[in-house]
Amino acid sequence: MSPINLLAFFFLAASSFIVSDAGDAAAGCSHVASIVTEELYNKSFLHKDDAACPAKNFYTYAAFLRAADRFPRFGAVGGRITRRREVAAFLAQISHETTGGWATAPDGPYSWGLCFKEEIKPAINYCDNVTAAGLRWPCVAGKSYHGHAVVAFKTALWFWMTPQPPKPSCHDVMTGRYRPSRADMAANRTAGFGLTTNIINGGLECNRTDDPRVNDRIGFFRRYSGILGVNVGDNLDCAHQLPYS
Repeated sequence: MSPINLLAFFFLAASSFIVSDAGDAAAGCSHVASIVTEELYNKSFLHKDDAACPAKNFYTYAAFLRAADRFPRFGAVGGRITRRREVAAFLAQISHETTGGWATAPDGPYSWGLCFKEEIKPAINYCDNVTAAGLRWPCVAGKSYHGHAVVAFKTALWFWMTPQPPKPSCHDVMTGRYRPSRADMAANRTAGFGLTTNIINGGLECNRTDDPRVNDRIGFFRRYSGILGVNVGDNLDCAHQLPYS
């Protein structure tokens, strides 16, 4: 079995989590709303609610803000450029994992983020059939479990914000808090958007040149950075970085 892309897993397989939304702040009060207005959100994801997208009406602006409220440091560390660049990077990575775009797609391939909400290649049923017997609440035979919009964003943000040693968090990388170890320096794991790709899927996409998956991630990042009015910074790819494992 090939390595699992963890950000995709957490974002697309959020169905296995039961998370209470009780106590969430009102969506309109989210700190991220000052960076991504509803107008900018809709401009970023022009086709997410098209009939052609299986996730139509799933990834709402309100769901994004409610999830962000649970992670108050997301988009809130550093100066204006750093905060906006981090949000652009997060949106770029989840867009690559859910893209419905293609090279000649209307409005360009990077206008089709948040189009899918289930893993396509390989297709999975979100139920661990191997270890189900040992689970306290195993899957019901013949049933599959699928997520809610707020939970999908929450689990993706949890992954983004949480270090998983020896990997730093994507949040620390994008906000300048990352301090490379000797092993990181030897592996050329320099800070920038490319390192978030390494954290997410470096075993399959890094230490190789001109990888189309990496280029797709960068394409989304360039688009969202432009929409949010910031430059993309240095070290966009991970072509010369060794993966973590």
